[in-house]
Amino acid sequence: MTKVLPFRGLRYRGKDLAKVTTPPYDIISDEQQKAFYEMDRDNVIRLEYGYQRPEDTAEDNRYTRAAAELRRMLEEGVLAQDESPCFYIYEEIFSHNGRDMSLKGVIGAVELSEFSEKKVLPHEETLSKAKTDRFELMKATACNFSQIYSLYNDESGRLPETVNRLSQRTPDISFTAFDGLRQNLWIISDKSDTDRISELFADRQLFIADGHHRYETALNYKKYMEAAGAEGDLWKYCMMFLVDMSDPGLVVYPTHRIVRDIEGFDGEALLKAAEEYFDVAEVDRDGAEAALAANADRNAYALYFDGKCRLLVLRDPSAMEKALPEKGREYRGLDVSVLHTLILEKLLKIDKENMAKQINLTYTRDAAEGFAAVDGGRANCVFLLNGTKVSQIKEISLVNEKMPQKSTYFYPKLITGTVINPLFAR
Repeated sequence: MTKVLPFRGLRYRGKDLAKVTTPPYDIISDEQQKAFYEMDRDNVIRLEYGYQRPEDTAEDNRYTRAAAELRRMLEEGVLAQDESPCFYIYEEIFSHNGRDMSLKGVIGAVELSEFSEKKVLPHEETLSKAKTDRFELMKATACNFSQIYSLYNDESGRLPETVNRLSQRTPDISFTAFDGLRQNLWIISDKSDTDRISELFADRQLFIADGHHRYETALNYKKYMEAAGAEGDLWKYCMMFLVDMSDPGLVVYPTHRIVRDIEGFDGEALLKAAEEYFDVAEVDRDGAEAALAANADRNAYALYFDGKCRLLVLRDPSAMEKALPEKGREYRGLDVSVLHTLILEKLLKIDKENMAKQINLTYTRDAAEGFAAVDGGRANCVFLLNGTKVSQIKEISLVNEKMPQKSTYFYPKLITGTVINPLFAR
């Protein structure tokens, strides 16, 4: 049984939310971090992603400073806790391919469970460095500052219908964020409504879309608190944003692969070797993404180097059965699996450790950025991919597989700072 409960969220009071919220910390550049610091004295950046300084010590560092800033904001009333447990219906309004779209779901507290229990399922590998950083922040502040983005499947339609019914009225909070996207929040505190939402989630599996390392960190924090003999149970939960898999606002962008610093890189030799597995055809660079979309039902890639773009389409899927006999059909059929296995690892000798450390590989969701890196001599080549399908995420999760890192990019990203989940009693 999956336990999803309302919680007494910490929220900003008397502040312009456009000036105190941020994107997720892991996509914030150094320049953006500085801009958010300067935007408002109470910006959530000081809690979620504070400056790291050369002179940091065990007693004075980004985590201890985050804890001090949290205490200050609570004492000054900048942040205040809701009086009763609430669910928070959250909506982002954005544009995609020229159409206005809406992504809407529920923010709640989800009971932590091991992946082996199959209540919450992952789909992607994680990096240990990110988990260490988030664990130190949780130890210092005892808070979830941003939501883990997860999906659920409700063929009955009762959950999304309930969410839509409860969000028919004017939002309790509405603002335009730093990125120009409209943010709406409905605070659901009526016990009959919160009980109903919890009841509807009770038999749902949850599939992590974005935030795997934060979930694994929350599990580690729970074990840390249990070992310390901590009282209460708030730390047995983590904050999630939960969206139905059939929500029309679900958008998954591809994450393209930029290859760099390969000594003696020979693009023509790479193409020749790739012909063992792929049909190769030259395409116009400006039409590369359209060519990929036309081959979305196959494993297809656009490879760009030396000012030319080629479309590579896998000729025979059985090549993956031979290359990865220990993996299941679901994993072998992923675009990222094919690219990593047959080209990056086999032909370019970029192994998994290299990928994890991003020695010869970096990632972008912007094809133009990849082209510019090659044209500017900062990269050897770029591989463009189609986006991973939501159905594939579910399939991979259910068979206990994990996609390679950076397999999905859910858009839009969730704003940090609209609601904070305190793991301590007040």
